Amino acid sequence: MRIDFLGIEAFLSIAERGSFHGAAERLNLSQAALSHRMRRLEDDLGVKLFTRTTRHVALTAAGLELLPKVRDMMESLSGSYETLRQQGRAKQQRLVIGCLPTIATYHLPPILKAFSEQYPDISVHIRDQSATQIGELVQRGEAEFGITIVSANRWDLDSRQLLREPYVLLCPKDHPLASKAGVEWADLAGMPLVRISAQTANRLIIDDALGSRREFMNWRYEVQHVATATSIVEAGIALTVVPKLAIAATGFPNLAAVKIGNPGVARTVGVVTKRGIPLSGAGEVLLRLVTNHLRAEDTPVGD
Repeated sequence: MRIDFLGIEAFLSIAERGSFHGAAERLNLSQAALSHRMRRLEDDLGVKLFTRTTRHVALTAAGLELLPKVRDMMESLSGSYETLRQQGRAKQQRLVIGCLPTIATYHLPPILKAFSEQYPDISVHIRDQSATQIGELVQRGEAEFGITIVSANRWDLDSRQLLREPYVLLCPKDHPLASKAGVEWADLAGMPLVRISAQTANRLIIDDALGSRREFMNWRYEVQHVATATSIVEAGIALTVVPKLAIAATGFPNLAAVKIGNPGVARTVGVVTKRGIPLSGAGEVLLRLVTNHLRAEDTPVGD
């Protein structure tokens, strides 16, 4: 059923002002256009809503019955419209993204500083979670985009590779391996190591690369986060293998990052978005800042 909202608006304006002339001014219409709207509404309903003379306009019985219903309907519609408008404004002032904790911790701060200079009124909510959780956030529409490990494509997400990130051995600068141009996993035999929890993508990537050799490594400690593993290394207790981007340029002056091979380990970092859903203008800007920053950081270890 089609509802003649323009006719209803005209009816309500005439009834509240008691005049076609006043209603036409209120709606910025000519009296002829207003009269046309009313005729269409009355023809559609099959009843007369007003009696009209040259000096007087009055509601008919049908008009009196319709008036309170129309008022309630328009008030409800106006309230719903205003609620949606406020929600839309709030959404424009709030940007949610997903990001791997290693990148969020060490690389987002300068990016956010640059973003806030362009959009000082937009708050950014960062969901620094695992790769699996980031994909789910974007899929549900709870995050505009995610910076994550790009793996098998999902039908409902679009992904774009930003860089191929190697893993590196992290050790104190006074450790015998720190001065080497590169090391192999065999060089770590017997040395105490820190590994990340099995629930993380970092652990799965390393385990897949090592295969059965992982069982012969001295995994003395297990933690949930790369930052914790880094702190243990900084204390001189053990060594660890972490993504290269987890090592801030100036954050750990007493630590060295060394290439590790045989086998080499790497992860593909990229951006995921909800398929068919465009980013907001602010989202596009933030993603461009992230992309430029990460690609600038994509240099070989030791160069």
